[in-house]
Amino acid sequence: MKLYGSSKSRSARSLWALEEVGAKYEHDPMPNTQAKTPEHLKRNPNGHIPVLEDDGHWIWESMAINLYLAEKYGKNGLWPAEAAGHGDAYKWSFFAMTECEPHLLAMLMHKMLLPADQRDAKAAERASEGIKAPLKVLDDALKGREYLLGNTFTIADLNVASVLSWAAMMRLDLSATPTAAAWLQKCLGREANAKVRAMK
Repeated sequence: MKLYGSSKSRSARSLWALEEVGAKYEHDPMPNTQAKTPEHLKRNPNGHIPVLEDDGHWIWESMAINLYLAEKYGKNGLWPAEAAGHGDAYKWSFFAMTECEPHLLAMLMHKMLLPADQRDAKAAERASEGIKAPLKVLDDALKGREYLLGNTFTIADLNVASVLSWAAMMRLDLSATPTAAAWLQKCLGREANAKVRAMK
């Protein structure tokens, strides 16, 4: 397998999944700036990273890559055994992308990434308020359990935690959702994620 994409991008999610499943892979740390090249557009016509090649099969979209890796290679419970668990893995993965990531991305852009004269403090504040509701949903779901689907770390945890890692990076106040905050630190502290964070 080969994954294209810098570890300083959404590709980090898929590198984390690759490390968790323990599959042998090659990493091409191509930056976002090369995603629109003719060569890469053959891999992903949308011009984004990450892209995974597995035995001639091409997959793009970080969550799709992660769900694929967990289903094909996941061991020790990373991919749930039952169809209901599959549904829950999809549910939480899409929750991360639709309910959480837009707010976090807005905060990231208007607090860190955009040039100072293009940042909108009110947009960042709206996003900071907007993330509170999904964080409470997550916090409530985690009460009385170790992980999202029970007592075992699964791809659902990885996918949600990988999105919420941006909150940790921005030092977002999670004191109102302490269960979710503790869970996030536990997930982000996993050895596989630490290895990815140390990549160039």
